[in-house]
Amino acid sequence: MDGGTIEITTHTSLATVDPAAWDACACPETQNGRAIDPFTTYRFLKALEDSGSVGGGTGWSPHYLTAEQNGEMIACAPLYGKSHSQGEYMFDHNFAQAFERSGGRYYPKLQIAVPFTPATGRRFLTRTGHEVQGMAALVQGAVQIASDNELSSLHATFCTEAEALAGTEMGLLQRTSQQYHWMNDGYAGWDGFLEALSSRKRKTLRKERKTAQAFGGEIAQLTGDQIQPHHWDAMWAFYQDTGSRKWGQPYLTREFFQIAHEQMRDDILLVFAMQDGVPIAGAFNMIGRETLYGRYWGCTEHHPCLHFEVCYYQAIDYAIAHGLKRVEAGAQGEHKLARGYLPVPTHSLHWFKDAGFRGAVAEYLERERAAVDEEIEILTSYGPFKSVKVEEQE
Repeated sequence: MDGGTIEITTHTSLATVDPAAWDACACPETQNGRAIDPFTTYRFLKALEDSGSVGGGTGWSPHYLTAEQNGEMIACAPLYGKSHSQGEYMFDHNFAQAFERSGGRYYPKLQIAVPFTPATGRRFLTRTGHEVQGMAALVQGAVQIASDNELSSLHATFCTEAEALAGTEMGLLQRTSQQYHWMNDGYAGWDGFLEALSSRKRKTLRKERKTAQAFGGEIAQLTGDQIQPHHWDAMWAFYQDTGSRKWGQPYLTREFFQIAHEQMRDDILLVFAMQDGVPIAGAFNMIGRETLYGRYWGCTEHHPCLHFEVCYYQAIDYAIAHGLKRVEAGAQGEHKLARGYLPVPTHSLHWFKDAGFRGAVAEYLERERAAVDEEIEILTSYGPFKSVKVEEQE
């Protein structure tokens, strides 16, 4: 579609971007229901900004990218200037170290991403009918900004496979990693899922759930108006505890949780382990049209297997009950494999200003992709599901 010149603009705040225009690119499907990807909606990204989770002092400096044609926004992207590599989950510390050892300055860099969110989704958000020229304009605009400002690199992390393939055609470098996702094979319930497992794994999961649910309380799933302000006090305490141990300090501010309660609680599932009405452990999930996204977990008391129950098994229960296609349980964690979460590839795109360094990274990424593909194949073979041979014997 050729409709005239495309104008690229950067915005240091979403306050200067029309919410309806952004969401027409990010989530046009919300006119008929829930967003496929809740993380690229205007309200989610604006909550990160308004809460101070991104912006001054965080290392995530907003430079949201928009592309307009004939006065209409046809594409946009969540673009940030980064002064570090924290909160990305597609790790490039080795690139940074190699670049700086050779005398370069790696930071600041540009990042097209949803901060602190290792969930696959579109990163080049295009209005329907403008997919090709919209993505091309965003890529060209972001590369030009990086080049004009003498920045080392541009990265688009956790993009879709289709975007990764299109990006390579535009000269970007593709990187592959892997996560663990649970896939809903049309299960009628938890027992239906268990029947798909080998008998030994089936027994293990039953034992884990029984152990977890004997912690001395009850498990509660809360969403929408079931979530009350005091629930966020508990979730914030859990998040702070986990964040301080994993990342040194939590990425999100307390204000983010307040905004989430006010504006997004219909898109949120909280799972709590309660004793005498008091949460002692909890998990924060975001609900997409097809996917439940596990985000944060924490506890104030340790009980055997409770982490598996609250984070993984309750998520499976919810996905089956609501007809969701998958559960994405976040980054890393080979322990998820035994619990029905299988390895799947994730994708990112990269551009480096220095041609020599770009060539070296390209060679590295080619070897890395082959290693990741092999790892996924091997790990899948160790999964808990019945093989055809086992299925015939049982």
